[in-house]
Order: sequence, then structure tokens, then C-alpha cells
Amino acid sequence: MYLCAKENIMHHPEIAIVDPNILTCLGLKNILENIIPMATIRVFHSFGELTDDTPDMYAHYFISAQIYFEHTSFFLLRKPKTIVLAGGDNQPQLSGVPKLNIYQDEISLIKDIHQLRQYGHQARKQTAGKPAQFEKMEHELSVREIEVLILITKGLINKEIADKLNISLTTVISHRKNITEKLGIKSVSGLTVYAVMNGYIEADRI
Repeated sequence: MYLCAKENIMHHPEIAIVDPNILTCLGLKNILENIIPMATIRVFHSFGELTDDTPDMYAHYFISAQIYFEHTSFFLLRKPKTIVLAGGDNQPQLSGVPKLNIYQDEISLIKDIHQLRQYGHQARKQTAGKPAQFEKMEHELSVREIEVLILITKGLINKEIADKLNISLTTVISHRKNITEKLGIKSVSGLTVYAVMNGYIEADRI
């Protein structure tokens, strides 16, 4: 799944790099072109540029941590294809999403990319034949619940969340109840810690 050599040669995969940092994009693009010469690498400097293109055509997404945090619901649905470009060991846990430390030398980057390929083979075996919505474990939150959780951590009240997501107040209350029951966390502060530790929101954006 991740950078699978046989799959790449046969299907000429298209890979998206989404990062506002031009040097990061160019450097990673150069490395990927050397590793997978048959692939088509496209660079986008914002999430909007990606969605203005054809976002579901890509075999893999290399995404900046900031863009991942801001559009978690989009990338969770494409979790098997998503690799977050992280900066060292200080990034919060990203809920099982593979990370690539971009602040290392080229040899280490290439090694890590190959390790992601091996991870992808394992992920394929574990999830073969399963729809995306069934890949998550029972205690994990749904995409909508994650959206509600993020808005809770930003201090929005139920009515504001309902307006923001264009859902009813009753639905918001139901989602909050499900979140509390699944996580066993009742306080807003506790939910905020959970959201940060699992990569759903950055601490400095709360």
C-alpha cells in the first residue's frame, strides 16, 4: 500500500505532497522521484489547492502536520494512504497515522520511506476487503464525533457546534454522549488533553 514497488510499476501511482513550505515540497518530491521513478508527484501548498484538483485520485498523501490537524476528517477517511510530515519527536501522537520526520538527513529519510512501505504491506493484509468505516476499533471515534470533539476543545457550546456543522442540537448532544461513553472522559479539559495527545488538534490552536 505505502510505496509498494510492484504496484507502483504496474499502475504508475500519483502521489500528492501537501505542505505550505516550498523547500519541503521540492526536497521530498526529488527524493520520491528517485525512489519511485514511475510515479507522478504533484505538489500542493494548501488544502484548498488539493481539493480544487481531484483529491481522491492519489495513491498516497504526504501531508504537513498543520494541514492534517486542520482537516483531520478528510484524511481519516484516507488513513491507509496518509503520511504526516512531522518535525522531530515533539509532535503529538497521530492516532496511528504514519509519520515521516522531515528534519533528518536524506539517507534517513529514504530509509524511513522504505519502512513506511513495509508498514503498508502489513496494513493491506490486516484491512483487505474491509470498508474504510470498519477499519477503526470499536472504541475509536467516528469522523463526525471527531469534528464535534475538536469544536468542544475550541470552547464552542452545543448550539454553536450545531450551527457550525449544520446539524441539530439533539444530534450534537447525542454525539457528545457517545464521545463521553467511548472515551470515559466527561470534562472538557480531559477531552482537550485527549484531542491533543491523539493529534486531532494542536495545543497552540486551543
